[in-house]
Amino acid sequence: MEWVAMITAVAVLQCALFSVVVGRARVKYQIRAPAVQGHEMFERCQRAHGNTVEQLVLFLPGLWLFGWYLEPRAAAALGLLFVVGRQLYFNAYLDQPRQRGRGFLLGFLASIALLLGGLGGALAQLILNYR
Repeated sequence: MEWVAMITAVAVLQCALFSVVVGRARVKYQIRAPAVQGHEMFERCQRAHGNTVEQLVLFLPGLWLFGWYLEPRAAAALGLLFVVGRQLYFNAYLDQPRQRGRGFLLGFLASIALLLGGLGGALAQLILNYR
């Protein structure tokens, strides 16, 4: 499960770095808290970061369930796809927001694979325990 733990740390650190980008944009474009609007580039940063936080809610449980019930290294490999997808998404959102779909899809599909795999593994374990 060490690989799962490392991917967890990388994904959370990535999200933290995205928050730093939001903070820098807030300063650069003079968006005073608690305002969340005012300059398109700030809004892009904030929305890309917010979406990443939302996706972590799907990703992290799936990563751990898949790793626990199926195969930790496969979970970590799918987790790496999530991290790469989120980076592609974030970069595209800042550069060309309409091009963010590829990164979103990569990360989302990795999360769904992890969740479904984890669920399947848990169900299989439950069935084996009741035989």
